[in-house]
Amino acid sequence: MHPILNQNLFLVKEHIGMFKAANNYDIYSPESNEIIMKCRENNLGIFTKVLRFTDYKRMTPFNIEITTASGEKLISVKRGVAFFRSTVEVFDEKDRLLGTFKQKFFSFGGKFEILDKNDRPVCTLQGKWTGWDFKFTHENKELAQVNKKWAGMGREFFTSADNYVLQIEETVAADSPLRQLILAAVMCIDMVLKE
Repeated sequence: MHPILNQNLFLVKEHIGMFKAANNYDIYSPESNEIIMKCRENNLGIFTKVLRFTDYKRMTPFNIEITTASGEKLISVKRGVAFFRSTVEVFDEKDRLLGTFKQKFFSFGGKFEILDKNDRPVCTLQGKWTGWDFKFTHENKELAQVNKKWAGMGREFFTSADNYVLQIEETVAADSPLRQLILAAVMCIDMVLKE
């Protein structure tokens, strides 16, 4: 696992766009305010692009790649067409399965079960129905949290761009694959739960 994932605090900024089909983000180090990772959805088909501007947007497939600022692949996040609930797969830099996210039916605020590569639960991502606060928990212990950082009135009203702050607790080991799954899940909040 790349050492850049050992950090505990990340600022995720979605690219601004009024009419954009792809989901693209830059991930900053809040201490240095430098881009440390990039998240891109580069290979969208024409049919998917068209559907992204309709009510079927939440059902469209995605294939996101998270890289270092210099372009070194870290994680890829993939989902096929979703009809009722999403199942998202997460792969490491060598395209080995790290785990999956399974969306729960009828959860207020949104909920994912995060499973390892052997389909064992490693944590749950649970949101509040009143806003943008999400927590990663396992056996009643908080592992990480995600909060939406307000981007300003003009930007919020006239674009679809969002900013998030991800804070991973120090109790999550620096070399744990759970860090990769947590970062990948943050990229899915907007596309699966909040679109």
